[in-house]
Amino acid sequence: MARAFWIDQEFDRDRDGRYAVHVRKNLEEFEWGDIAPVRFACAAWRLATPPSLNPGYVRWDRRILEATCDRNTWDGTLNARIRLVSPLPEELTRSRAWWRDRGWLGWQETFGQYVEPTQQDLARIPFLRATLLVEVPVPLDDLPPEPEGPHDQVEQSAERVLVVLVRELNQLVAPILDQLG
Repeated sequence: MARAFWIDQEFDRDRDGRYAVHVRKNLEEFEWGDIAPVRFACAAWRLATPPSLNPGYVRWDRRILEATCDRNTWDGTLNARIRLVSPLPEELTRSRAWWRDRGWLGWQETFGQYVEPTQQDLARIPFLRATLLVEVPVPLDDLPPEPEGPHDQVEQSAERVLVVLVRELNQLVAPILDQLG
């Protein structure tokens, strides 16, 4: 099975625990006093991923363009929103009648990474890039409780949250990546 997400502990360790330092410098990102760990988990994820930390402490498969965790405003649960590179739907690949010799391009790769076209490219060439949007509730069962405040081992709690989120998101997204090939 594909690995969709992982924590890059080696890169972090080689840089003297940059994620923990980043969390400590950005304590204002956290809100305290919630009995559910959702807001804390979302902040920990946000601080572990680009653009907040680049390269991210949490890394992902090259076919994942972005991954966010958000609190559901309806019931307060945790939702993940993940945008994936996808092949074109079969309806567009069966025939190229729609193409009309315009030279359509799909996802371009640079050093194995999918990249957005530049403004210069968009001025000259038509692009059709398919994506899948995965929006999924994330189970809260194994998330550690939110720390009581900014002096309650926030860095360690944030790292434990990421371990759980990475595991849960892998279970949800890796089968999709496997199916896409």
